Amino acid sequence: MQPNKDNRRDNRNNRPEEEKLFDERVLNIDRVARVVKGGRRFRFRALVVVGDKKGRVGIGIAKGADVTTAVSKSVDVAKKNLVHINTYKGTIPHEVQAKIGGSNILIKPASQGTGLIAGGVVRTILEVAGVGNALSKSLGSSNKVNTAYATFAALNQLVPATKWVTNIDKPITKKQVVKAEK
Repeated sequence: MQPNKDNRRDNRNNRPEEEKLFDERVLNIDRVARVVKGGRRFRFRALVVVGDKKGRVGIGIAKGADVTTAVSKSVDVAKKNLVHINTYKGTIPHEVQAKIGGSNILIKPASQGTGLIAGGVVRTILEVAGVGNALSKSLGSSNKVNTAYATFAALNQLVPATKWVTNIDKPITKKQVVKAEK
């Protein structure tokens, strides 16, 4: 007996796969509890970063009954919060610092070949954003959610390099940024 060509299982495998536009990375998954009359109700909270490695990056956090729903919901939130960050020659144009809650993040530009010198959450966010060379320091809290949002806030502060500097062979100092904004 020959197998039927119109079998559903065969059709599933022949479908073309969707091309992923974004690199999706899970930063953190937590089990959270809500206390109700009968006891505790457990859910999962996922923190996800998405980016196209060309300067667009977004962060999302969401809860779900299981891990997969929490991750898929947070990916949707992250795609809605996409922003474009300004890069120059694989690094950021100037030094930035941001504070959210107890987390304080400092990100500095680095010369070609340095790589990403950053830890944990900051490194992942910079990778999916497309920053290849940068230095960073996490000052204060190590809370992953606040660190992610502080990194995102710092990247939002970036000003395009071509806007105020004509010759940019070396990274820009903070003094030049302040002078250009005035």
